[in-house]
Amino acid sequence: MKNLLSLLLRTMLLGLAAVWAAHAHAQPVAVPDAKEWASMSPDQQAQRRVEIRRQLQSASPQEREAFRRGMRERLQQMSPDERQALIAKTREGWNAMSPQDREKFKEERQEKIQAMPPEQRKDLLRQRRAMLEKLSPEERAALREKLSR
Repeated sequence: MKNLLSLLLRTMLLGLAAVWAAHAHAQPVAVPDAKEWASMSPDQQAQRRVEIRRQLQSASPQEREAFRRGMRERLQQMSPDERQALIAKTREGWNAMSPQDREKFKEERQEKIQAMPPEQRKDLLRQRRAMLEKLSPEERAALREKLSR
């Protein structure tokens, strides 16, 4: 479940970056509603992700961190049932993608990470490690097993 939550968080983060692009730079990045995001088509989500990404690139590190913090808070405020429904919807979208689209998504994410400045990559690694530390031993084992496939 944590792995899916992580995938959901990353997907929403990219989507939220697109939402932010629609706002003026003077305004803080608005974290979109998870239900609204889940109701969007994959194409709409992709367009919003591109917009968010573009605006986050020019945002200050503090603005980016505030955006990520807002995403985490929004997800944590959801009830367990709401999170499960969102995870199921995200899983459906992922499973509906063609293998080529999945690979393209993975490659784009890899390229994005490689294009980050070293400080940003280190920060991302720190955040991922912190997230892994919150997992139970069972969840870590399940994640290790899934990643080894």
